[in-house]
Amino acid sequence: MAKWLKTTDFIIFEVRDRVAYVTLNRPEKRNAMNQQLSQEVHDALREADDLKSVHCVVLQGAGKDFSAGMDLASIASSLEDEDTSAYRGRPGTFDDEYWHLRLAADRRVEAFKMAKPVIAKIHGNCLAGATDIALQCDILIAATDARIGFPATRAIGSPPTHMWLYHVGPQWAKRLLFTGDVIRGSEAAEIGLVMKAVPPEQLDAEVEALAQRIALVAPDLLAAHKRIVNLGLELMGALTLQRLAAENDARAHLSAGYREFFANVSEHGVREAVRLRDEPFGSIEATRGPEA
Repeated sequence: MAKWLKTTDFIIFEVRDRVAYVTLNRPEKRNAMNQQLSQEVHDALREADDLKSVHCVVLQGAGKDFSAGMDLASIASSLEDEDTSAYRGRPGTFDDEYWHLRLAADRRVEAFKMAKPVIAKIHGNCLAGATDIALQCDILIAATDARIGFPATRAIGSPPTHMWLYHVGPQWAKRLLFTGDVIRGSEAAEIGLVMKAVPPEQLDAEVEALAQRIALVAPDLLAAHKRIVNLGLELMGALTLQRLAAENDARAHLSAGYREFFANVSEHGVREAVRLRDEPFGSIEATRGPEA
């Protein structure tokens, strides 16, 4: 039985047996990330970090996907409406775009900065903006058939938070970002993008078992262990790179590809714009085998 259960517009927050389960709950939109959902994830993680009854956190998605990425329709709408735009009525300036992206990026690094361990449970799609959140978690466990990647790098921009380098090294980070290809959970485990991949029917039990095992340790000890590893990442520039990633994404938004993509969204709708973007690539999946 849940000791603590509450819901918001887009989040289910449940605590049981010293583990907090934060569930993205927008399944009719494949848990697509908009500003409100991003803020609610941030707030839920912060609340879990504050609760003395919580030792460990699981971040997961309701329905068929962890999250299919950013809500492109809402982004397109904001770009067209000066009153609600990211640029606060001053469209087109680099500094305004960077300001907006930096605020959003600050929300997405909460899993990294908080004291308690966070496990990302990845099933279905974990794409684009969803990876910005998942890769900030301490441990990622995926279904073998999950799809992880950042297809938006084909046209829209560069990840505004960036842990790819620290998970998979420079060559695989470049391979995935240069093409926008996605990788299956089984191969993601082989290159270190996730810690482990298990068959889909075993994913719930696998994450539950690890979370309960971690929750046997006192929170102050867990915080100490997490802190020293993350300080090591910071010595390698991890948090500085997050700030630079937002600036880099703002610069990428000045590209012709970005303008063309959202012009297609405005004229043809999101689905057709994505089809036009992806059609020249054929398959969207990366592989460790022959590219052909």
